[in-house]
Amino acid sequence: MDLYHSPYEAYPFLSDESDDLRCDFELLTDELTSAAGLLRAQVADEALREELLWVAEIIYHINPTLRTRLTVTEEETARLAAAVERLQGECGVRGFVLPQGCPAACIAHLLRVRSKCLVRLVYRHMRQGNPAEPRLVDLCNLLSGYFFALALKLNVLAGVKETPYVSRNYK
Repeated sequence: MDLYHSPYEAYPFLSDESDDLRCDFELLTDELTSAAGLLRAQVADEALREELLWVAEIIYHINPTLRTRLTVTEEETARLAAAVERLQGECGVRGFVLPQGCPAACIAHLLRVRSKCLVRLVYRHMRQGNPAEPRLVDLCNLLSGYFFALALKLNVLAGVKETPYVSRNYK
């Protein structure tokens, strides 16, 4: 079947086969980066604004990884892990909380979920027999942890108390 290709095609890989997850990965990282920019617009703390700009850049560096190679360095991975640890320490909240609070924290929670979708997509790609560097899986998981911890930090800055969530199914 010949597919029509628009002369205005927004991205050259949009017509990739549906079982080729590389374009989906690239679109999801683009969405994450864009949402990180939206979150940055909601944040007043200058240090967090700069950190979010750096995280957005890291996500864009992850973007072509499945099609090319991972260019995010081990040092950058360690810096992201340290940011997660720092934010967790500043918030003191452990365990599940309801995803609520100030508008910025709510955006961060959405980024947390989309980061988990990114992890899931990488695993699906690998299950299809395609290579992916273990550190890419680590980075995607770290993004989820970062946005969770950032949501908690943003609620602390806004004076919003977290609401713990206790599952009826998982104990």
